[in-house]
Formats: sequence, C-alpha cells, structure tokens
Amino acid sequence: MIFLRLPSSQVGHGGNLVRPLESEQFDYEGELAVVIGKRARRVPEANALEFVAGYACYNEGTIRDWQSHTRQVSPGKNFPATAAFGPWLVTKDEVPELRALTLATRINGQEVQRAQLDDMIFSVPQLVAYCSRFTELVPGDVISTGTTGGVGAYRKPPLWMKPGDVAEIEISHVGKLTNRVVAE
Repeated sequence: MIFLRLPSSQVGHGGNLVRPLESEQFDYEGELAVVIGKRARRVPEANALEFVAGYACYNEGTIRDWQSHTRQVSPGKNFPATAAFGPWLVTKDEVPELRALTLATRINGQEVQRAQLDDMIFSVPQLVAYCSRFTELVPGDVISTGTTGGVGAYRKPPLWMKPGDVAEIEISHVGKLTNRVVAE
C-alpha cells in the first residue's frame, strides 16, 4: 500500500498530535522513517542505500474510520497534525545493521508494539528502489516503512489514542519520538 502524507498532517518531536472532531478512532503506528539524501530515479536495489541520508522515528497516526471511506487510505492519513516525525535524523553511518534494530511503541508508558525491523515485509533497499521507479526521490523526501502488528484497531477492544495520552515511538540507535495527544 502506498499513499502520500501532506506536510500539514505531520508534527515534530514534542508537538501535539491532534485528534480531529470527526472521529475518536485515532490509531498509532510506530514506523521507521527513511530520509532520502540525494536524487534517486530508477535506483537498483543493490545501490539503494547510497541514496539514503538517514533515519528517524515515525508515528503514522491514522483516523481509522476515515481510512476506509474509499479504496484509497489517504483521507485517514491526512488530517492535520495526526502523524509525528523525529526527534532527529540519525545518519545511516551511525546505525548498525538496520534489520537488527528494535521498534517499540508505548501509549502512556504501556508498550503496545514491539518488533525487530527484520519483520518488515520489504527492506529499506527494496522500498527505495521501488519508489524511485514511479517517481524521482529528492533530498528530504521521507519513506515511512510500515508498521508491525499491535495497532489499536486490531486489539479487542480497540485502543484509540485520546486527548491527554502520550505516544512514544522508540527505535534502538535511532531515538525516541514523544508526542502528547490533544483534542481539536
């Protein structure tokens, strides 16, 4: 699944995530963000990491009921200030074997997701190579890699982020992204 995230839908580390008036189904998704460092077009998978500047943590916040309004998920992914990115860029030379890193998501200190990045369906080189085939990637573009199991929508009962919650996405050797949830 591929979709775009508009700049207004994202906040930085320490910024507030905003649960919109239209829904209470505000879900978290801990992900690795891959930041492009130089122009990339039709990049072979074997060379894909040459085009990566570094990595950051990403919370792909989703308004779940709006995600399913159409076959395209973009409505659920682009409400203002529903995703978070940061806390900083860690250059690729600072990160040991990428697939050995651990990602954890916590809501109010309770761990709700944990996975090794080697659980990703597609590797970072595969993602960069694929995306560079249908578009030119330029410095500063970000590819968010997708999430592991444990998102709130699939828990019984569902676990939605609500005003007052604190969401943390932590990836070993990359950092910890922290954001508070507020009501619109």
